[in-house]
Amino acid sequence: MNPESVKNSQNISPAIRVGVLGFGGLGQAAAKVLAGKREMILVAVADQKGFAYAAEGLDIKECIATYQSQGSVGYLEPVGTLTNNSIQDLIDTQQPVDGYFLALPNLPNDFIPSVAKQFIAAAWQGVLVDAIKRTSAVEQLLGMKEELQAAGITYMTGCGATPGLLTAAAALAAQSYAEIHKVEITFGVGIANWEAYRATVREDIGHMPGYSVEAARAMSDAEVEALLDKTNGVLTLENMEHADDIMLEVAGIVGRDRVTVGGVVDTRNPKKPLSTNVKVTGRTFEGKISTHTFTLGDETSMAANVCGPAFGYLKAGQQLHQRSIYGIFTAAEIMPQFVK
Repeated sequence: MNPESVKNSQNISPAIRVGVLGFGGLGQAAAKVLAGKREMILVAVADQKGFAYAAEGLDIKECIATYQSQGSVGYLEPVGTLTNNSIQDLIDTQQPVDGYFLALPNLPNDFIPSVAKQFIAAAWQGVLVDAIKRTSAVEQLLGMKEELQAAGITYMTGCGATPGLLTAAAALAAQSYAEIHKVEITFGVGIANWEAYRATVREDIGHMPGYSVEAARAMSDAEVEALLDKTNGVLTLENMEHADDIMLEVAGIVGRDRVTVGGVVDTRNPKKPLSTNVKVTGRTFEGKISTHTFTLGDETSMAANVCGPAFGYLKAGQQLHQRSIYGIFTAAEIMPQFVK
């Protein structure tokens, strides 16, 4: 045998079998990210009307084309199944999936925690990752720590961009200081068409003054369009209820009252209205006050900054799970692992 092939065979471990729940803009972007990975393989996808599973890996282009033309991956022959109870039915098939990325809307606020409970009830074991936003939703999940541990589930929460990538950056930046005075996260999101990210835009509207999660969820597409017409497609968000605060508090870095999150979302222009960044201000052991700033490149999309970290945390979660470490962890506690 060729010595080079022996060396390569020793380095190859089985690809992590991944499922994506939710197949809107974020779920489709997640599938495209996985298309370029060899350490992970997309085997399962679920949307509102059906699911698809293929042990050898799904054809990502076919999944996206089928969803966009027919409204569900359930129409994908011969691996699709049409059902209005897609997540539960997919879990019930008991097909081997190592980890799921919950690319699901945070609406209503208890939706993602309720999905986690479905996995627990089904006695499923593996890794779950979300890109959840709201503090109160993460609090619900943290309250399920013992249930998740007992079920043999390793749950990684708040693992998108913010919370997620920027929260982890704040946790690292904090190490220079003896005391943290404030953490300020500011994001800019540019999307060419809001309809590609309907759930995300509705969540953002729920953060605006005069709106609530419930009110935003109840809005029709026409009502969303009317609001965006008033604001020229731009949503300005301040002092958001964002889980970066509780994640940094749980990690023992700073009290949640010193963490602020806000940003600008342009729903009619793919160019970011401002650069996404996190600023960590603190006092060093010498008594100096300083600020670290970590800025994301403007060319990286929301999808790139959410899905990349989510899969990096899924890989980290898989390593924990293999060591029988179960329960719930946040992006501020665990380093993500780069997925090749």
